[in-house]
Amino acid sequence: MVNLTRIYTRTGDDGSTALGDFSRTRKTDPRLAAYADVNEANAAIGIALAAGDLRADVRETLLRVQNDLFDVGADLCTPVRPAYDYPPLRVQAGWVEELETDCDRYNEELTKLRSFILPGGSAGSAYLHLACTIVRRAERAIWAAIETYAVEPAPAPEPGGVNPECATYVNRLSDLLFILARVANLDAGGDVLWQPGGGRAEAPARRRRGVADTDPGDDD
Repeated sequence: MVNLTRIYTRTGDDGSTALGDFSRTRKTDPRLAAYADVNEANAAIGIALAAGDLRADVRETLLRVQNDLFDVGADLCTPVRPAYDYPPLRVQAGWVEELETDCDRYNEELTKLRSFILPGGSAGSAYLHLACTIVRRAERAIWAAIETYAVEPAPAPEPGGVNPECATYVNRLSDLLFILARVANLDAGGDVLWQPGGGRAEAPARRRRGVADTDPGDDD
């Protein structure tokens, strides 16, 4: 149970902060960057939900994901150790399977994608595209933390490892958010497709070997 009686503590004014096991680390620790990005992704999903134009089933899925993301953050802030007095909450492989099931189910509603998509259309779709990009950044941050605090196959160079299932979870979540962004546009005219060259009547000039090349048929 979380019990927040006071928001500010002043204990981090020296640039340090407490992890989930009550050990302290610097605020520049890669693990903090990882769960900060996860928190930002959760906030972006909240904006998508607040936009108010998402289907009931999509909203239900996203609310489950928001709760999961708090669990991911709890996992990331609690270093992996050989033993614990109280086993911490950890991301499980079954959570990833749930996301894959969601991806398959929602993707069945969509047409085959033959172009890249511009973020836009409905407000909910645009915010889900934004959340997707933040989740992808979170995945990169998690991998940076995993590499810094590697527990396999060599002993950790620093105390405290990172659960790699967190990276797998956010990887699948980015896929799901992309799919849900497309679903959100089904009733808003469909996907907003990328037009190479910005939709201009003529493609921009290409440059090769320092010489302007405006002939699209010249493929030397």
